[in-house]
Amino acid sequence: MNCHQRKEFRLLPSLLSSDFTRLGEQVAELEKAGCDLVHLDIMDGHFVPNLTFGPPVVKSLSKFTDIAFDVHLMVDRPDDWIEAFDFPNTCSITIHAEAGYHVHRSLQSIQNRGKMAGLALNPATPLDCLEYLWPSLDLILVMTVNPGFGGQSFIPACEEKIARVGSLITEKGNPDTVLEIDGGVNGDNLEPLAKKGAQWVVAGHSVFSQPDIGAGYRELQEIGTKNWGVRT
Repeated sequence: MNCHQRKEFRLLPSLLSSDFTRLGEQVAELEKAGCDLVHLDIMDGHFVPNLTFGPPVVKSLSKFTDIAFDVHLMVDRPDDWIEAFDFPNTCSITIHAEAGYHVHRSLQSIQNRGKMAGLALNPATPLDCLEYLWPSLDLILVMTVNPGFGGQSFIPACEEKIARVGSLITEKGNPDTVLEIDGGVNGDNLEPLAKKGAQWVVAGHSVFSQPDIGAGYRELQEIGTKNWGVRT
C-alpha cells in the first residue's frame, strides 16, 4: 500500500480480534483477500486496562507479510514507544490526545520518520484539542467505543462526532487528512458511518468472527467503498 495515496476507502481488520495462535495464518488469509492495511492496537496496561502486542511480535509479523500496519498506541508516554514500532510496514502511528505531555512534538517525531501521524480521540475527548495541531495531523482517529477491549458496541453519540470531525477536516485540515473510526463497526452500521465521512474503518469482531475471514473482510470493504464520500 502507498500510504500517501489516501483518497480511497479502507476497511482495516483489527488484529486484536484475531486468533493469536493463528496470527500469521489469518494475516495471510486477509492478504489473499486483497487487504493491504491492518490495525494494530498497542496497549500497555496503564493508559488502557489491557496488554496486547509488543515490538517483537510486530517485528516478526513485518517479516512475514507485505500488509501495511496502522499502529494505534494506547499507551502512556507515547514518545517512548514510537521508535519501537517504526517498521518498514508501518504506514501510520496514532497517539492519544491525553497520553503525552507534548502532543505536537510527538506528532512531528512520527512525521519525521516518514509515517502518517495520527491523533486518537476517545468518546469523551472534546474536539478543541485539534485547534493548533492541524498542520501535524495526517489522520484523526475517532474512537467509537472506550478503548481497551475488542467486541464492544458502537456508542451512538459518536456518530455526530464523526460528522463534526469530517466537517472540521474540510474547513481547517489538509485535504488529505484521513478520518478513521474504531469500535463496534459491523455490516449493519457501516453504510451510514461511511456516508458521514469515515474513510478508514477498523473492524475486529465483525471480520474475525466469520467462518471465512477473507469473505468477511471483502463484504465490509465493498459496503464502505460503495458508500464513502456519499455525504449525508
